[in-house]
Amino acid sequence: MNIMLVLRAKKIRQFIVILTAFIFTIGVVYLEKDSIPVFSSTSSEPKAIYSVNTQNKQIALTFDISWGEKRPEPILDILDQSGLNGKVTFFLSSPWSESHPEIVQRIVESGYEIGSHGHKHVNYSKLPDEEIEAQIKKAHEILTKLTNQEPKLIRTPNGDFDGRVLKIANRLGYTVIQWDTDSFDWTNPGVDEIVKRVSEKVHPGDIILMHASDTCLQTHEALPILIKHLKQEGYTFVTISELIANAKIESNEIE
Repeated sequence: MNIMLVLRAKKIRQFIVILTAFIFTIGVVYLEKDSIPVFSSTSSEPKAIYSVNTQNKQIALTFDISWGEKRPEPILDILDQSGLNGKVTFFLSSPWSESHPEIVQRIVESGYEIGSHGHKHVNYSKLPDEEIEAQIKKAHEILTKLTNQEPKLIRTPNGDFDGRVLKIANRLGYTVIQWDTDSFDWTNPGVDEIVKRVSEKVHPGDIILMHASDTCLQTHEALPILIKHLKQEGYTFVTISELIANAKIESNEIE
């Protein structure tokens, strides 16, 4: 009798392990897919962009900034020294931008593309429609005033969105931008691990996620190594808008 109970317990544990692995796999596939048609019933409905299909070895390096003042300047120094002026996209939260207008101005003067990272750092999918719209509009107003240009790209806080967010953002003139390669620099896994993570996943048309907030202690150390390696691999850096535009041109040429 005891033996039967032990065997039954083992089977139950095995089932739980298999089920957990299955759920985890679904989650990974969901997070890593190239685009997000899941929330759209037709191809004409707005989608988030994770990467673009291209034959060219072009990639978009992106940085989110939501707080702090210690990391942005060293990162901007490295980008300038690496010759990437105007070839990187920054997603700026509007409260941070208001508190650090001098850093925002440097980003503008260096020619980098600026996208919105929203206003309050909350998950948009948890908000009612009118609050989603209010958050996007508030950030738009602040960023436009500070940069003297209207952002057209948005990376929602925490990368969180649903079909409602996509439709509202689209109606307000925004394209939702995600990423296909996450450097995980925000976990501070070590310089070598950051470089390895990006180097192993990068591909033509990729959008790479990095951060310039103060929680990321190793990004500025990994960045020059990573940029040098990617250049040696034949990759060129472009803004997200350029990446999308070039992919469309290439597609038209192929047709």
